[in-house]
Amino acid sequence: MSGCTLYSALDLVDGYYQILMRESDIPVTATYFDDIFVHSRAEDGQTAMEVHLKHRRVFEVMRANKLYANIDKRVFAAEEIMVLGCFVSRVGVRADLEKVKVTIAAWTTPWSPKDLRKWLGLANYLHKHSTGYAELARPLSDLLKKDADWVWEQQHQDAFDSIKASLQQAPVLALPDENKSFNVVCDASGYAIGCALLQKDDEGCERVISFQSRQLKAAERNYPVHDKELLAMKYALVKFRVHLLGTRPFVIYTEHASLQTTSE
Repeated sequence: MSGCTLYSALDLVDGYYQILMRESDIPVTATYFDDIFVHSRAEDGQTAMEVHLKHRRVFEVMRANKLYANIDKRVFAAEEIMVLGCFVSRVGVRADLEKVKVTIAAWTTPWSPKDLRKWLGLANYLHKHSTGYAELARPLSDLLKKDADWVWEQQHQDAFDSIKASLQQAPVLALPDENKSFNVVCDASGYAIGCALLQKDDEGCERVISFQSRQLKAAERNYPVHDKELLAMKYALVKFRVHLLGTRPFVIYTEHASLQTTSE
């Protein structure tokens, strides 16, 4: 979708129930959306709208295969479109801040592990918009451990408020351009590792495509600092492998000086 300026979406009536499937395939089949997304950019001397109108063949394919769309839920030639809970446009991917405000930010202090788990489920969905999310959430995750007593203390309230603030200020993430090289930034702390995938836009400004982080396991917390930094690098390569695999080189950054000595 990088570089596209016009977007359309079609919602299938009854979702995937329109598609015939062998009964033996049903238990091993999973779907998580039933929309058809179409996106276009100006190219070959044609405007974005002229290119977009060529996608009428999508309707022809649907008609030939007897797939039906819900006309009340269609979006045609919009400059911004909702995809899996986030808004996508030529600028990038932005969180639905209004939804964040009325759900995540408006949530009162959790009164039970179940209540906290529900709230974290909502917040976790937007973790790629938050730098160091795993570190912020650590006190809350510790509170949900099997043998932990439910005692809500100031550290938990601080973590709760910090995540709210972070997601309410969620940055607009860039859409990846597979024709350009990527940069990866990694970091490690005593309790978590994190990374970010970045890429320069047409103006030469480096923009974040995604933040990723996780908490360290008990054994990993005992690693020396340089091993934690290496673990963060490995974690980043796994998380972003879809974008990094191939012949185009990429640069990975780490703060730890000893890793530079090791590489030399």
